[in-house]
Amino acid sequence: MAWVVAVVLFVEAFGIAALNWFLGIAVDRQDMSLAGLDPHMMSVSSKIGGIVFGLYFALCGLVALLVAVRDRPAAGFGRVLLVSAAVVHGLLGAFTWGLVGPPAFLFMMLVLGLIVLLLMTYDRAAEPADTAPQGGTDGGGTPVTSPPAPTTP
Repeated sequence: MAWVVAVVLFVEAFGIAALNWFLGIAVDRQDMSLAGLDPHMMSVSSKIGGIVFGLYFALCGLVALLVAVRDRPAAGFGRVLLVSAAVVHGLLGAFTWGLVGPPAFLFMMLVLGLIVLLLMTYDRAAEPADTAPQGGTDGGGTPVTSPPAPTTP
């Protein structure tokens, strides 16, 4: 599961960076302007934004890759990073429905679901399952009994 999420996030990182780079080139070559903004500044901003978002998704992919390699849940900053990536995909999904269309929305929701599934499947209890009491005993063979019921005066 974590391997799939890592690959999807790495592909998405490259795709986001490439798309923004292409948009920056298109704005620069067509000398487009939005409300009097400098076209060169818009082009540079698009390229920088693409690089930043690409690195962000690549870092999230790296966290997912570490989860897959170590077979342990992400902790600390890595977990926060994956949760933030899930939130970003939820927001991007909401925007893409109106701006791009249902296929892009479905892709964003697929990635959101994969990230949430990764966070939930690797979220284990602190105690391993094989050391938990089984068969109504306390682990040492002594039967477990419930405490006496409280009485009222």
